[in-house]
Amino acid sequence: MKRFLRILAVMLFSFSSLAYTSLLSASQATVSTQWLEEHLDNPTVVVIDMSDETQYQRFHLKNAIHLPYHVLNQRLKNGVSVSIGRNNIIKLLGLLGITNSSHVVIYDDMGGLHAGRLFWELERINHKRVSLLDGGLVKWILEGKPVTATPYPPGKKTNYPQPKLTKDIRLASIEEVLPATRAKGTLLIDVRTKEEYAGHVKQRRSGHIPGARLWSWDNAVDFDNQFKFKPKSVLEDELKKIGLVKKDQPVILYCRSAHRASQSYLTLRYLGFTNVKVFDGSMKKYAKTANAPLTKGLKP
Repeated sequence: MKRFLRILAVMLFSFSSLAYTSLLSASQATVSTQWLEEHLDNPTVVVIDMSDETQYQRFHLKNAIHLPYHVLNQRLKNGVSVSIGRNNIIKLLGLLGITNSSHVVIYDDMGGLHAGRLFWELERINHKRVSLLDGGLVKWILEGKPVTATPYPPGKKTNYPQPKLTKDIRLASIEEVLPATRAKGTLLIDVRTKEEYAGHVKQRRSGHIPGARLWSWDNAVDFDNQFKFKPKSVLEDELKKIGLVKKDQPVILYCRSAHRASQSYLTLRYLGFTNVKVFDGSMKKYAKTANAPLTKGLKP
């Protein structure tokens, strides 16, 4: 009997190790709906719902904690909305019951538009295991997977360990985007609409930052196919057309406030680009900067 129990213990340990290995290998920019369904009850997986509050109240994934987009941002006196900062993000993670070993899986119902912001913030503090649910709530529902309307409270408050925060390699400064001080070889990408990029004749401070290439954030999402990312080969071909080829090429993304730019950050990380930054505050911040030049029209 004792020998049987020892064999059983070894089998259970082996199974646990294999499951944990599977969990680790899946910790990447995206996870599938199938993977998440299989791991929803895994205590190391924390699911964050960033759909709007009304949608969350209607239905959401089991065990999903609701986190509104606006919680990640603060409005400055000049009206520009920016990140609450890495230290406040760390405090927020503790309040949500997230540890530095948690695998955070984020979703929304907008093709990652909200979820991308938290993904960016977690990479800024070097959180190792963060993923987007590819297709998000839309794909989950279309596949007939179970949902609930019961709110899920955050886990027990934790003290997320303060990581060693060095230079913020995921955040671009105003000096890095200004034409006069921008590093040679840096590709600046405007992820707004074509109309925003071109500017308006009656709006003096409109248009785009000189040298910026246009690639709208929603180019990445197949809205006709369960809100999933488009195939990597398709996205890479599109990006090659605006000059983004090498995976280690320096890239800075911006939009109006950095909301859409955060989703594009997620897109580029999903594609394997390593040297990507977001210009927080984006055009709202840039347009308020004295003597910062702007270009109108569709040419960079």
